[in-house]
Amino acid sequence: MTHEDHMRRALELAKRGMGFTSPNPMVGAVIVRDGKVIGEGWHKKYGELHAERTAFAYCDENGIDCTGTDMYVTLEPCCHHGKQPPCTEAVIEHGIKRVFIGSADPNPLVAGKGVKILRDHGIEVTENVLREECDEINEIFFHYITTKRPFVTMKYAMTMDGKIACYTGESKWITGEEARQFVQHERLRHSAIMVGIGTVLADDPLLTCRLENGRDPIRIIVDSNLRLPENSNIVRTADKVPTIVAAVSGDKNKEETLREHGIKVIYTPSTNGKVDLNELMRILGEEMKIDSILLEGGAELNWSALNSGIVTKVQAYIAPKIFGGIKAKSPVGGIGVDTPDSAFFLKEPVYRHFGTDLMIESRVRYVHRNS
Repeated sequence: MTHEDHMRRALELAKRGMGFTSPNPMVGAVIVRDGKVIGEGWHKKYGELHAERTAFAYCDENGIDCTGTDMYVTLEPCCHHGKQPPCTEAVIEHGIKRVFIGSADPNPLVAGKGVKILRDHGIEVTENVLREECDEINEIFFHYITTKRPFVTMKYAMTMDGKIACYTGESKWITGEEARQFVQHERLRHSAIMVGIGTVLADDPLLTCRLENGRDPIRIIVDSNLRLPENSNIVRTADKVPTIVAAVSGDKNKEETLREHGIKVIYTPSTNGKVDLNELMRILGEEMKIDSILLEGGAELNWSALNSGIVTKVQAYIAPKIFGGIKAKSPVGGIGVDTPDSAFFLKEPVYRHFGTDLMIESRVRYVHRNS
């Protein structure tokens, strides 16, 4: 097997931690002697052993000597004390001869220091093995650790004529089961899901993850004036699913009622009478350690999110259907831009097929906006 083969195995292991390691990265590790895997592990859950120490624990429990072996790890080993001790110490203590690394760690507490420590102890280090693939699985972590703001993915499903619902408001279902199942994986991958009060009033959603052995995302409702109905699915299940309501103002009795149901109510300054989304992102990222949000809001919230600059990536699911209708809603509302040059430009498009549906995924390139 090649170095790339072993790193691909480490990547497979890393992905098993999806949805459970936040705000830590997903990491996989493989220990190899003479081309044969003798131990492997992954970061299973935030606060628990890191991938390297999980792999070493397996070897220790089974009496396997790691002296003189190779280790493949998808992310540069940490070298600082957090919830767990430094992985560099474990690598050195177990006598690893060579370490092959996929991604560099942008965390200022690591950022090349882990590699230096290993080399200073005579360990041969090879970097950037399948780096692109290793970087991709931790795009959320890389964004959050460098900005302290959530990675926001704006997701919507639409017809080929750009409609997210019929003129009657009916929208179930635009895409097929395969695409909808992938969205459930996205709900698992992101720490939180955010919608506006308009979506709650119209659809009364649960906003949960419907995967077996999955984890429900934290629910964030942008509700400027605390209009969330007490009999809504969101309120009725708030004792089971962590829920946040972001508001500008509202009746104090209503606020107390929501809190009694287990909902956390937070306030931001007003931006044209609405929640200040940038301040909300600061609170969620810095104070509440929420590293990622799947934005499944309606057209108005989508516009506000784009216009405030909080959206990192857009996922557009396109079904081979046409609804028509002048009054049928499109994915992004608001006033819109005044000229084509003022558009929100997207970059690095990725195309995926789910049955007959197409998903286009692109990062937002705000720097090229003229307004």
